[in-house]
Amino acid sequence: MGTVDGCRQPEGSGDGGRGEPDARNIRTVEDVLRLLDGLFAPAADRWTADGAAWWDGFYADRDRPVPFFAAKPDENLVSYLDRGLITVGRALDLGCGPGRNALHLASLGFEVDAVDLSPAAVSWARERAREAGAAVRFHCGDAFAALADPDTGLGGPYDLVYDSGCFHHLPPHRRISYLALLDRALAPGGHFGLACFAAGAMGSELPDADFYRGPGLHGGLAYTPESLRALFADLTEVELRRMRDEPPQSPAFGEAFLWTALFRRPARG
Repeated sequence: MGTVDGCRQPEGSGDGGRGEPDARNIRTVEDVLRLLDGLFAPAADRWTADGAAWWDGFYADRDRPVPFFAAKPDENLVSYLDRGLITVGRALDLGCGPGRNALHLASLGFEVDAVDLSPAAVSWARERAREAGAAVRFHCGDAFAALADPDTGLGGPYDLVYDSGCFHHLPPHRRISYLALLDRALAPGGHFGLACFAAGAMGSELPDADFYRGPGLHGGLAYTPESLRALFADLTEVELRRMRDEPPQSPAFGEAFLWTALFRRPARG
């Protein structure tokens, strides 16, 4: 055994004989988050830039019978606007996919930024925007990195941050990044809208810790109303309900296996 400052060094401690100069490289919260990212098998990644290839494969066949491939907005988003719960301003669409919610917001006069990991999804969204004559600024990449990079111009503040189906694909530790994104991007008095898997209807209900003992996220994480209220406790709840199930002929998208939530950030003062 060797010694460290005169103390005996037990077997298996130190660098394990590898002599790697960067074996002790954790010094920031982001370093910890990246380490936790790496605990998942690469094939399970749906949230970092390396997960883009999986999403490209998901969007490759545009004719697949995937309900949210349809070019129509979420019914809850339509309802918020119709009831005046949110008003026209600057909006950010997180995980925009083929752009259905971003295009709806732009058609109503919002200034819209939309972000997605998948080049295939963003390409499809841009095609739809051109066909509709909609002015949406699309960004392909990791939303956490994009919102932190001043060169992207995506730093906010936004009057509306909307997420339909992105949040539930994040591992538990990346909620820290998500809350930091909201804190950075959402304007005082602004609104945050969310559609995510509902416990008992869709998604995994495993405890957070169990995801770090297995290979992946089991298709996405399910949430209860109580867990959503606790996670977004710094925001004021405006509405939290199940998404209405919309028939195929409806002008809006709706699936009852999702929770929909609208929160408001307190205004300054």
